[in-house]
Amino acid sequence: MKRRIILLINPWIYDFAAYDFWNIPIGLLSLASLLRMNGADVIFLDCLDPYHPGMSAEASLIRMPKRKTSGEGTYAKARIPKPDPLKRFPRNYNRYGITPGIFLKSLNSMPRPELIMITSMMTYWYPAVFDIITIMRRMFPGVPVVLGGNYVTLCPRHASRSGADFCLPGPAEASVPALLKDLFNHEMIFLPDNNDLDSYPYPAFDLIRHPDQLPVMTSRGCPYRCSYCASRLLYDRFRRRDPVRVVDEIEFWHTHTGIKHFSFYDDALFVDPRDMAIRLLKEIIRRKLPIQFHCPNGLHLRDISSELSTLIFKAGFKTLRFGLESSDTARQIMTGGKVCNEEFTEALICLRRAGYRDQDIGIYLLCGLPGQTAEEVRESIRFVRSCGARPIIAEYSPIPGTDLWDEAVASSPYPIAEEPLFQNNSLLPCRNDHLTYEMYHSLKLMTRTPESTDM
Repeated sequence: MKRRIILLINPWIYDFAAYDFWNIPIGLLSLASLLRMNGADVIFLDCLDPYHPGMSAEASLIRMPKRKTSGEGTYAKARIPKPDPLKRFPRNYNRYGITPGIFLKSLNSMPRPELIMITSMMTYWYPAVFDIITIMRRMFPGVPVVLGGNYVTLCPRHASRSGADFCLPGPAEASVPALLKDLFNHEMIFLPDNNDLDSYPYPAFDLIRHPDQLPVMTSRGCPYRCSYCASRLLYDRFRRRDPVRVVDEIEFWHTHTGIKHFSFYDDALFVDPRDMAIRLLKEIIRRKLPIQFHCPNGLHLRDISSELSTLIFKAGFKTLRFGLESSDTARQIMTGGKVCNEEFTEALICLRRAGYRDQDIGIYLLCGLPGQTAEEVRESIRFVRSCGARPIIAEYSPIPGTDLWDEAVASSPYPIAEEPLFQNNSLLPCRNDHLTYEMYHSLKLMTRTPESTDM
């Protein structure tokens, strides 16, 4: 059977701010592996590639990226005009990633694809996606363009205006087989078992130009249903992998690439630890892997114990981020009740006894929830610091379809339901008279200066 050339694209980011917190398009690269196993020749074009060799020749057009050995860092950056809806917002708007010139050169140097597949992430990043699709139409007329990812899943009606021939919400393996059958009469022989995450092939990380870290997922979905979170909209249920198979994958990539930094993308990594985390950590320790681990997402704290904390520390977890969201007990209940202050305090005691310092434990606090006050956020910052951890402000972004969405629509000064650009957390979309943008900046300053308590 003829081998189809399929181009996969990770788009630019257009935004007021963007930083690479161990970000790799694991979904797109998992799809790449699946397509390869079914006879496709895959080309991967990453518009966020911080190591593209063409950037040095265009250094005058961009601010060059700066990377850390841990695998995080800045993206290449260039100022661009703000979209009309954001004209009044007093911040610079930027394109993050390679230049359009580099992008076009890459397209000109590759064979003509027979299918183009583009991923998407944040709903308010859609302008970059639209631009990519426009370029694809011009460069490869007649080639079908497919758009998938979170934006399509969360905003399907808006995504239908993207110019793509097909918009595929949800996990790609659920819809791509039928698409390939319709377009090319191509039957996908290998398909993973939806009930067994270990039946999925490893992501095609070999397509990354210069990986400085690699992500790992031990599960899909989440057992909790927090009112602000989209997890239940992106995944139909909570499923987990075999922890030993996860460590097999980590060791495989470490052996074959030399990578020493891995990031976990799971929110629920430490939920029901006997089922996953304890076995995973013991296996990492047993194999004596010289690896450091990073958890940029807001992990759950409820099940943190002395045993688990000790294992986390011994296994080499260096970046820990947990989600408390608020120390206000009423807010905790309203948003899902995933952790209470007593559980939080006990977890922090365990982590500190295991060897972690205050600055090692980052705690996300949501700022800008509908009806939230600056005083609530201020008290949460004080509470986190008093427990021996580092508070980190996480600006709330309203997500269509979540339990909090209707309240967000009603409270926002912006038409967030009509224009996804207004869902951008940089705008503080649900700010109010009791939590203004000026108050927010004072709260940010408070997290950086422990002695500061004034607003």
